[in-house]
Amino acid sequence: MDNYFYSLLPEEEMSQLSYIPTVPEFLTWIGSKWGDKPAISDTNVTYSYSQMCERIACRRAFLADLNLNRGDKVAIWERSSIDAVEMFLAVLSSGLVGIMLPTQLSPQVVAGSCLKFDVSALAVRDEFRSSVEGVLPQNVKIISSAAMAEEGIPVAEVDKDDPAAIFFTGGTTGTPKGVVLPHRAIMRGAFNGVFAPGPQLGFHRQVGLLPLSHVFGMIKGTLSALYTGSLWFSAEDMKGTITKLPMIKPTMLVLVPGLCEILMGLAKMYGPGFFGGELKTIISGAANVPPLLIKEFEKLGISLLAGYGMTEGANLTSGNADVVDRPTSVGKIYPEQEVKIVDGEIWFRGDNVFLGYYGEPEETAKVLTEDGWLRTGDLGRFDEDGYLYITGRIKNLIILSNGENVSPESIEEPFYACYEIKDCLVREEEGVIAIEILPRMEMFDSLEWTEIEAFFKKKVQEINETLPSTHRVSKVVVRKEDFKRSGAMKVLRNQK
Repeated sequence: MDNYFYSLLPEEEMSQLSYIPTVPEFLTWIGSKWGDKPAISDTNVTYSYSQMCERIACRRAFLADLNLNRGDKVAIWERSSIDAVEMFLAVLSSGLVGIMLPTQLSPQVVAGSCLKFDVSALAVRDEFRSSVEGVLPQNVKIISSAAMAEEGIPVAEVDKDDPAAIFFTGGTTGTPKGVVLPHRAIMRGAFNGVFAPGPQLGFHRQVGLLPLSHVFGMIKGTLSALYTGSLWFSAEDMKGTITKLPMIKPTMLVLVPGLCEILMGLAKMYGPGFFGGELKTIISGAANVPPLLIKEFEKLGISLLAGYGMTEGANLTSGNADVVDRPTSVGKIYPEQEVKIVDGEIWFRGDNVFLGYYGEPEETAKVLTEDGWLRTGDLGRFDEDGYLYITGRIKNLIILSNGENVSPESIEEPFYACYEIKDCLVREEEGVIAIEILPRMEMFDSLEWTEIEAFFKKKVQEINETLPSTHRVSKVVVRKEDFKRSGAMKVLRNQK
């Protein structure tokens, strides 16, 4: 097989892998393939792949006793735990549809989500149970997320196009929608997530630091780890788990850029041994990955690899294993996808494309064409070697007085090249282009606030000289407080 991603793995490993189109088939395969290898751990107890699959089978038996119908929705309100992963896989391998709810939701929002998505049962962490009793719709069965029967039952037979899970969109604007992903999409995303430079099978240790309710955390951060026979560690308490990294000794992490920033700060504070000494690769996505952060990790011998994807495309559309040479690219397109640029917008189709937004056919029709193309809303371009670059979002375009459309992301790019800038946000204000800058305050300890503001106003002037006259920033605000962010730690563009 001749493909950029296939060539990243040794031939003997590539010969052992293939795309598995459904979750039931996947569970059968990993149970047989990885057997007694350690699969999942909370650092106190560890289960092998055989044990994990047996536990999932017992959870399927428990679900079967609820007398649910094929395709019914089961929501899971849990921390990033062993119970959450096993219950999610039990739901999907029973022919039911799983919905991972963010732990930060209020009981009222959980109840509203159950109503909106026609949930039949809610698997809830015991500590959360009392908060939803009496709040949920009466037809929703409340069960423990730890529940399982004494004996297991086999996986269900499902079609690759059957709905498997609903994930919330994680965009920076608009109201989150329920993205319905079929088995083929979830498993294509998980298969794509296997590929990184060098050997991948049977030795990685990964930590589930991203929420399982986020498609990146569940698919790349968890299912791809299980695909490769890795040992996955839960992170019920993120801060507590981070302090255990020297003991866990992860070899690979899946993070968003905001978490990369936090871990880099800790490495500078405590030394690179804070990661345990065996971390070689970080896969980061869901937001812009600053090139300077890539360089900082490179100094520690850690490859920070960027990629591109969206919830509607089951997480992974492109990946970049060549960040040193092309730090601003999101890489090449994963196999078995068609991609094209239409009027500057990225369109793609393939196994990874979603079925639609749950209960919102009009919104679905806006992004999914009749012949299966997903209109991403992202602006992009390819270079001569086939590497993809994201240049902005259509909905974020600024319309100048001369009628020209300008992407705020394209203006932000040179600012992200300045190490003194931790984050920034460009938008239109009263007919001019404005920027808000969040400094790396640790670099300005000895300066007064007026001096810090003067520093960044001068920096804006310098960068303005490199921009077309129509793209120059006229208003500068230096922030003392962090931006409002999404669950994926993206800067929200609609904040005041």
